[in-house]
Amino acid sequence: MPASPAGPEIENLISLLAKLPGLGPRSARRAALALVKKRDVLLNPLAEALREVGEKIRPCGMCGNIDASDPCHICSAPGRDQTVICVVQEVSDLWALERAAAFRGRYHVLGGCLSALDGIRPEDLNIAKLIERASGSEITEVILAMNATVDGQTTAHYITDHLAGTDVKISRLAHGVPVGGELDYLDDGTISAAIASRRPF
Repeated sequence: MPASPAGPEIENLISLLAKLPGLGPRSARRAALALVKKRDVLLNPLAEALREVGEKIRPCGMCGNIDASDPCHICSAPGRDQTVICVVQEVSDLWALERAAAFRGRYHVLGGCLSALDGIRPEDLNIAKLIERASGSEITEVILAMNATVDGQTTAHYITDHLAGTDVKISRLAHGVPVGGELDYLDDGTISAAIASRRPF
């Protein structure tokens, strides 16, 4: 096996970058070279930003979003509808809905979806907190904005079953979300249409 042309420090950086979603070994090498070449404008500011994020960012105790404050800026924002909770699988889904400016209520991040194949059970997700929140007297609707996958729909059915018997209206995203699609990859118009045309679950 040929020796690496880079030293151990660069190889470690490449190895870490390659673990990021969407970056393979080749892309990680290009990114590492770009960072090193532009140390003052890229590498040093990135290192500082990573340090700051590592020190300050934490999950919101109410909804599960990540922010420097707890509760997060969405949960503490005045003017948002306190009576509606939109349930998403991941923080990236919450961000996608916020980018589209399609929803002005509160969120709840599950941290994934139920999956027998991957061994993800209800107790592994933030479901118990959702049931507790949804049972509050001020909540009138829960929107299940789950990915249109088998596991996403299984999770939606599980939540629906556990909210049965409450006065909470349960709805889900409708038109615009393709089967097998994930919210983070949809355009803003599609997300807006899906929120606007939600229907009972």
